[in-house]
Amino acid sequence: MKVLYYIALTLVIIGALNWLLIGLFSFDLVATIFGSMSVVSRIIYSLVGISGLICLGLYPKIND
Repeated sequence: MKVLYYIALTLVIIGALNWLLIGLFSFDLVATIFGSMSVVSRIIYSLVGISGLICLGLYPKIND
C-alpha cells in the first residue's frame, strides 16, 4: 500500500506542477509532450485524477 501512495503522490505533484505552468504561463506541458487531448494525454490526466482520490486516504495518516 505504501508503494501505491508514493506513486499516487508523485502523480499528484506532476499534475500540480502542470497546473502551475498553466496558471503562470498558459503552457500545458502534458499537451505539449503528448498532444492536445490525445489518448496518452487523456490517460495521464485520468491517472493524475485517480491519484488525487487515492491521496485522500493519506489524511488519516497525517497524525501517525
